[in-house]
Amino acid sequence: QVHVVESGGGLVQPGGSMTLSCTASGNIFSVFVMRWYRQAPGKQREFIASIHSGGVSNVAESVKGRFTIARDSPETTVTLQMNSLKFDDTALYYCNIWTRDGEAWGQGTQVTVSS
Repeated sequence: QVHVVESGGGLVQPGGSMTLSCTASGNIFSVFVMRWYRQAPGKQREFIASIHSGGVSNVAESVKGRFTIARDSPETTVTLQMNSLKFDDTALYYCNIWTRDGEAWGQGTQVTVSS
C-alpha cells in the first residue's frame, strides 16, 4: 500500500557531488524512520544512513563526513547529499521506510562515479 520512489541518480565524476531524493506515498501513519541503503554489483546491500521521526540521524562509517541525510517537508520525504564521491560509491541506492503499519522499499536509483 505504501509506495517509495527514489530519484536524482546518474553519472558523476570522482570528487563531484550529487543529491538523491526519496518520497513515500500512500496510506502512511506514524513514520518511525527512513533509511538509505546501496548495493554494488556482486556485493551485499549496505546500510548508508537513517533519520528518525525525532530528527536523529545516523551515517555509516564508510561515508561519514561526505554524505548527509535530511528530512524534508512533508515528513515522508528524505534526501541524501553526497559529496567528494569516489569510484567505490558506485551502486544502486535504495530508500526504505518504517511506519506503524510496516516496511516498504523503493526500486532504487543508480549512481555511477566514473571519469
